[in-house]
Amino acid sequence: MRMKHKEVFHTRARVAAQLPSPTEIVRGSLLKRKIRHRRGCPKCQRGEGHTVWVLTVSYPGGLTKQFSIRPEHRKQVRQWLDNYQDFKGKLEQICELNHKLLRPEK
Repeated sequence: MRMKHKEVFHTRARVAAQLPSPTEIVRGSLLKRKIRHRRGCPKCQRGEGHTVWVLTVSYPGGLTKQFSIRPEHRKQVRQWLDNYQDFKGKLEQICELNHKLLRPEK
């Protein structure tokens, strides 16, 4: 079933209204890692290590940057990552709707 242009405009506006704030997005992956000190740390000597959170972001040309994340910011970073995926998906929906607007209406 083909949507009429009026319906496409309405749907596009609805999807756009659902976009997360572009100021609350981040691209990358949140990783949980264990680090171990070489000397002087009893916890590391027992083999336990320390849990750290790292945001890893890949760039063109094989460049990868890692950002250490404080434990109290982990929840915020997770939300921003989720917002990024949501934003990206909704942008794709809007693009598909715009493609329909480029076709002549019958």
